[in-house]
Amino acid sequence: MDQRPLFLMTDPSCFDVCYQINPWMQPTAWDPASYAAAQVASAQLRAALKAAGARVETIGAVRGLPDLVFPANGAVVLDGKALLARFRHPERQGEEAIFRSVFARLQGRGLVREVVDLPDGVFQEGAGDAIWDAERGHFWVGFGPRSSKASAGVIARTFDQEVVALELASDRFYHLDTCFCPLAGGRVLYYPDAFTPKALAAIRERVAPAQRIEASAAEAAAFCVNAVNLDAEVIMARAPATLRAKLAARGYRLVEVDLDPFILSGGAAYCMTLRLDRMSQSSAAILAAE
Repeated sequence: MDQRPLFLMTDPSCFDVCYQINPWMQPTAWDPASYAAAQVASAQLRAALKAAGARVETIGAVRGLPDLVFPANGAVVLDGKALLARFRHPERQGEEAIFRSVFARLQGRGLVREVVDLPDGVFQEGAGDAIWDAERGHFWVGFGPRSSKASAGVIARTFDQEVVALELASDRFYHLDTCFCPLAGGRVLYYPDAFTPKALAAIRERVAPAQRIEASAAEAAAFCVNAVNLDAEVIMARAPATLRAKLAARGYRLVEVDLDPFILSGGAAYCMTLRLDRMSQSSAAILAAE
């Protein structure tokens, strides 16, 4: 069995910024040069993942669904089970049928074992709002701007795992992955101002001071918290020197990719990927014993 990390990405050939559903989206800034740059940026991100030892599956592009390039929002995946997303904004709801088809194919190939639907009336926008913390063995679940508060209970029941619900305080940080990133070794990179006081208290209760890496406003606005972590490597958008220093001081190796075209739509490295092989501690122990 191939043990390399497995990520889902999307062919960016239909990506553009033609509507606005978050404060970062800039349709007027999109031009032909942006399109060309997006193709290069996506290829560079894919290459960075592979260089870090990962495998990458690619979804085909679909005209009229530009944000399909952000498959992190398509599902929550753990232990081979995929909970399909339901999008709040009509502009993205067309992606639901595409992701259903994609996960049916992945299930047919044995890359996931089960595909699950959300209950009626619950919005939940995938791994962007449900981040697995491998070190602590629970989900951090964001809610507010996009995902329903009730999604936290659904995730807990679906995966039979502990959930820590975090209310997001601003439409600028509309998904948890824009402002929160667990790292190998138990550290957490996060932007405090993105959270309500109750949510911030929950983070600080569960993450010791020495394990917290607080992003500044400039670092968060550069979409650097929206990162992919593989062991000591952290793959992210171009970072301010301040963040490079923070991560280097804690032993992480930073891999920067120019993701500016995707930041024009409010997404970066984590949004552009969906990890398919994450396992809970109990499942990993069972697999190791077989």
